[in-house]
Amino acid sequence: MADEAIALMAHLMRRVGVGATRDELEVLATRPYEEVVEDLVHPERFEDDDVDALDRYFPTSRSNDTPTPWVARWLYQLINSRRPLRHKMALFWHQVFATGWFKSEHGPSMAAQIETFKENGLSNLRQILLDLSRDPAMIYWLDNCENQASAINENYGRELLELFSMGIGNYTETDIKEAARAFTGWTFAQPIPLYPFGGYPSHFVYRADQHDDSEKTFLGHTGNFNGEHIIDIIVQEEACARFIARHLYNYFVADEPQVPAWSVTPPQDPAAIDLLVAAYQQSDADMRVVMRALLNSEAFKAARFRRVKSPAELVAGAVKLSGALSSPDPLAVKMVGAAEVMGQKLMDPPSVEGWHTGKEWIDGGTLTERVNFAVDQVADPKQPGVKAILRRLAENGEPLTPEAFVERCLDLVGSLEVGEDTRQALDALAAEGGPLSFADEAARAISTGRVTHMLSMIVAAPEYQFC
Repeated sequence: MADEAIALMAHLMRRVGVGATRDELEVLATRPYEEVVEDLVHPERFEDDDVDALDRYFPTSRSNDTPTPWVARWLYQLINSRRPLRHKMALFWHQVFATGWFKSEHGPSMAAQIETFKENGLSNLRQILLDLSRDPAMIYWLDNCENQASAINENYGRELLELFSMGIGNYTETDIKEAARAFTGWTFAQPIPLYPFGGYPSHFVYRADQHDDSEKTFLGHTGNFNGEHIIDIIVQEEACARFIARHLYNYFVADEPQVPAWSVTPPQDPAAIDLLVAAYQQSDADMRVVMRALLNSEAFKAARFRRVKSPAELVAGAVKLSGALSSPDPLAVKMVGAAEVMGQKLMDPPSVEGWHTGKEWIDGGTLTERVNFAVDQVADPKQPGVKAILRRLAENGEPLTPEAFVERCLDLVGSLEVGEDTRQALDALAAEGGPLSFADEAARAISTGRVTHMLSMIVAAPEYQFC
């Protein structure tokens, strides 16, 4: 059986990033779990030590004119960063505050939004929502640049309440209208044209002459509100705490129903939501405190393999396992396209609602793509991660029984837990070749093929679709 400390650490690293190598897990497992969590929720303690290599060997990834190379850089950092939660929180907020490049076609603003999520993803929710409301990509995406005192546009005010902070059933149509009035005049500077020199950044602009400065009543509060006041009122609402807590649970703990059902479908683990709400309220909406509570909770520790991996997680996790992207490589760009054909085009969500998660990631076509991609990553014995698994299987010098062969491979893939049907199939495959031996060159050649075949079967198993 897998070592429990290693298994727990593997679970943690799958959720805060896309996994960890066995060497990394063994180092992490020597430390108290809570101490590792503390490092994760304090990404400022570390730096991404791959930035120079990226700039030198993958210079196109610095371009934010179009999403693909820039997203490739993001996924590369998610795989290799010493502060994975920084990049994973950006993925989380991108899911919640879904904004699409396809409308603005302005790469610098989209990249700047993701960078903001990296920088403030663990800060106070007030700051996160304030930065979001001042973000040029979001302002254009939800038409707040057209929201003026003389012509109110309710789009941003509506989505701020419905999808970004509170959820249906916790506000009225009047609250939407009053929020929209408070955000009048919040717009951005028009960037100079893209051609012929490439994209130029934009920035937030507040136009006082377009702002409705009359009295407003919002969620029972009355005053001469501007957008900052609206955000401050929202963040103090228990409904906001519960809405964000459920998003966090869905993304980091276990799959929930889709967001539109939340107003009529209770959470599957109310006690876990209550714990996160308490951390939120006691810390005055500090997301670092909430994430610390989540990652240290028994609900989180017990929720292994209860989330379907998103395409980005599946792709990046398989590449992490193979070690194929331990240094900059064109594979980084291929990952972006691979995730897209599986249903997740990063920086281009299908709508402001974001992507539907859980089992809705899976259908006949996307499952085939997911399995084929994962198998391709582990079928090559020359890949660093596969070589490391071969080394560990051979390290004691003694042949492995078929049962031990299967157990060790499941363990080295990330303490993967499988059901009885999958285990029987893997045991039958292992039994066909008898004991696994690396005694001499001929035996090593045969066993290498058997190991890559076994790894391919494992990542093709239904259980590998979960994290």
